[in-house]
This record gives sequence, structure tokens and C-alpha cells, in this order.
Amino acid sequence: MRTTTDRAGERAAGAPQTGAGTDRVILHVDMNSFYAGVEQAEHPELRGKPIAVAGKQELRHGIILTKSIEAKPYGIKTAEAIWEARQKCPDLIVVAPNYKLYQRYSAMARSIYYQYSDLVEPFGLDECWVDLSGSLNLHGGNARLVAEELSERIKAELGVTVSIGIGWDKITAKFGSDYKKPDAITEISRANYRELFWEAPVGELLYVGTKTERKLREYSVRTIGDLAHASARYLQGRFGKIGLVLRCFARGEDTTPVKAYDPKARDVLRSIKSYGNGLTAPHDICCERDAKALIYLLAESVAQRLREDGVRARTVAIAVRDGSELSSFTRQCTRYEATAATTVIAKTAWELLLAHQTISPLTPIRGLMVRASGLEDAYYHRQLALFDDTRQEDLDHAIDSLRGRFGNTIIQRGIELADPALLDLDIKGDNTVHPVGYFHV
Repeated sequence: MRTTTDRAGERAAGAPQTGAGTDRVILHVDMNSFYAGVEQAEHPELRGKPIAVAGKQELRHGIILTKSIEAKPYGIKTAEAIWEARQKCPDLIVVAPNYKLYQRYSAMARSIYYQYSDLVEPFGLDECWVDLSGSLNLHGGNARLVAEELSERIKAELGVTVSIGIGWDKITAKFGSDYKKPDAITEISRANYRELFWEAPVGELLYVGTKTERKLREYSVRTIGDLAHASARYLQGRFGKIGLVLRCFARGEDTTPVKAYDPKARDVLRSIKSYGNGLTAPHDICCERDAKALIYLLAESVAQRLREDGVRARTVAIAVRDGSELSSFTRQCTRYEATAATTVIAKTAWELLLAHQTISPLTPIRGLMVRASGLEDAYYHRQLALFDDTRQEDLDHAIDSLRGRFGNTIIQRGIELADPALLDLDIKGDNTVHPVGYFHV
């Protein structure tokens, strides 16, 4: 059932307001089976064989992080146990992850994208948006030819393949890169978007997860086109602000800019409203000891960035990704006093996790994120309490100074050493950190 709010809304949905002559030209480049593809590029003996990247088997029950193109026909799924994958494919080759290697390939790919535009925005290690709107004429004026050239260069120079979507906004471009894989180029245009974009299941729209899709289907919204024509009143009442955002996405009206990337800051330049860092764990987190080690590592990175920028945060949030179902949830709490002290942020995040998640082999954690928001200037004068965080922050600043000279791993907390799989991780230095999510204002 499709409903509309009024005739103007129907016209907007049928013909998005941005005129064809003023459309942006945006690519979304997605490196296929990224971890596995990089391993095959680095190790020629693995090419053409079914491989999977998973944690060290001696340290975990074995969860598949990604699989090669050759392993997909066997039905191997991300996050399933290695022993289950081997039942499907006895010849499966399992490779331990090498995150620094993947980061290097990600950086090399971005260096190629920069030769076509200065507007390159990462969306994880293996994906980027590239805005060609201002530079397309410098490269022949044909977006598809540019995409073909990019695809061939990535293949020739890095040894991996990419799928590229071409659209007039970030949403249509992302849909295009997902539409056909691997090693494919799909253009979503004003001429074909009703056929390709609107007829696709609503779950294929960016940020429509399993739960949201189920709720939309209860309202007979089954395709992206159904969502584009759905009642704004219903969507806002059922989902809040995000409902209207998703409707905007479905109607091809996303105006979110592609933001320039600063390699030195490992960040996307935008007005910073929060600081966060997350990590997909090298293995299933099945016990409180390992969960606490990861929480403290993440909190260390977040707090250090707060101090570097001279701000404190009132609100601490966590995001938890389940290891068995790959579902996720977020929880947050707001403190009376803002802080940039590592211990305070870490303890708050840890208490949030314990209050909302049972940690056991039956309920493993796949990934964690710690985020701090509600920012205020650290140099703003405030009334000091008898027991405040000032001395803790002073100690943290001294530690920051040592880390600045000798590296982030020169001083580590004992709890951070509890999990052997995390010993070599420099979470602050090695990870791309997004200060806010896709939805920024």
C-alpha cells in the first residue's frame, strides 16, 4: 500500500527536486571481499582459492570475518564459526587478520581517488565516496569512463577489485555499488532509478536494518519506492526523525556533502559534536575480562582525543554488536560534571555495558564502540568539587606527553594487557575515527 501526504509530495517523490542539470556526480567505491582480497593480492599462492580471514584459531572459537569471492558459492557466512565454514568447504584456507596491511591498502586506494577529486570521504576501510561534481570535466566529462578507469587502476596497481556505484547523491551511489558485485559498475540515473532503485527491497536502503525493515513491512512498505511514497506523518510517529531521513533517502533528496578527508587527523572534517572509537574485535568477546580490556582501550583513545582538542564531555555512550546475531544496540548516560579523564570515561562505559549486556560464550560480543558527547571547553571556569577529575586529567596529560614522544603503547594500563589478541593494537593511532556519524547537522 502506497500513501502520499499531498500532491506536492507525490510530485517530489516522482521527480526529485534537484534538476538533472544541477545534479552532483558522486561515486561510491567498495573494495570487494576486502580483507580476503588483500591477502590474495599479497600472497599469489592464495589467488583463485577459497579463503577466509578469521582470528587466530588458538585464541578463539573461530569466527569468519570475511571470505574471498571463491568461498562465497559454498554459502559461508560472515560471523559463523570456522568449523561450520569448513563443513561447507573442506578446502577452505583460513588466514589470520593483518589490520595494518588492510589499512595500508585502504590508504593506497584513497591516494588514487585523490587524483580525481579532493572530496573523498571514507565509509570504513574499504569504502569511499568520491565527489566528481567539480572535477569531472577535467577527466573527460563522462562519469562511467572515470569509474571504469578507477576500477582498472585499482585492479592493476593494488591487485584487488572494486564495485562502483554512480549516483547524484551519496545514497544512490552507495546503492549502486551494492547492486552488483564483484568487479562491477552500476549507474543510478534519473532514467533508471524507478526501475533499479525504487523496485529494490526496502532493506537495501542505507541504514534500513533488519528491525526497521520488519516494522516497515508491517505497514506494507516493502520496496524503496513504497518508502518514498509513504506517509511522512506515519514515519515520524513510528520512527521519529530517522523515519523522515529514510524517506528523504528513498526519494533521492539527500543533500549530505562528501566531506574532505584529512589523512593526518585520520578523520572527516566537519563540526565535531562527539568523539568516538569502535573496533570489531579480533575474536569473539566471551568473558568480562576481555570486554573490559577492549572498553578501556577504546576509552583511552576517546579521552586522549578530548584532551588533545581541549574539550570535556558530559555524555558517555556505548554501542555493542552481538556476536551471534550481528544485531546491535546503544546505551548512554549523562554525568553531572564533564570530564576528559580516561578512567572516568572507561568506568562509565564499563558500567553501561554490564548493566545492559550479559557477557558469556552463549552471548558473545562482536564489536564495541565508546563515544563521548555533550562537549564543553576544558578551559571554561567551573566550580570545583571536593572530589573531581582534575588531578586524574593532569596525570593523563603527563601520560599523553610521553605517548606523543614514544608512541601510544609506551604506557598501558594493566587491564588492557588482559587479552593477548589486543596487545599489539594502537587503537588511537591505527583506526579511522569519525567524530559524528553519517547524520550530522
